[in-house]
Amino acid sequence: MSPAEPSESPAEPVPAGLLYVPVRSGPAGCTARYFRTALGGRTAVGFTSAARLTATLGPDQAAIRLSEPALRALAAPLGVTALTVDPSLSAPAADRTAATVRERENSWRRRHPQHIGALRVTGAAAAVACLNLLIG
Repeated sequence: MSPAEPSESPAEPVPAGLLYVPVRSGPAGCTARYFRTALGGRTAVGFTSAARLTATLGPDQAAIRLSEPALRALAAPLGVTALTVDPSLSAPAADRTAATVRERENSWRRRHPQHIGALRVTGAAAAVACLNLLIG
């Protein structure tokens, strides 16, 4: 390849133009949503059309228009360096109601008589051991 030929390496980023960036409302206004890759890394996400955003994240997802450099600049201070354009899959949103119910059911505050009895016996054994040390 001569120096005059353009590089066609897939590793080089290609400008995506204006993107539809998913946002969520917060106390200070709109905030860009960041997602996780299949390997668990954080990534900023942008869509090239509103139809693609709706097809992936649903009709209720709010979005703003940002250029690729603006989205990268917004994500950089948070340590998010990856940018995914037009992802085709996304996990369903977490059901916070079900998570709250599970948390309550598994809470240590939910007292089971057998557990309370075990704590009483353990506590009594510890008190006796301390008294034995003090008495000699």
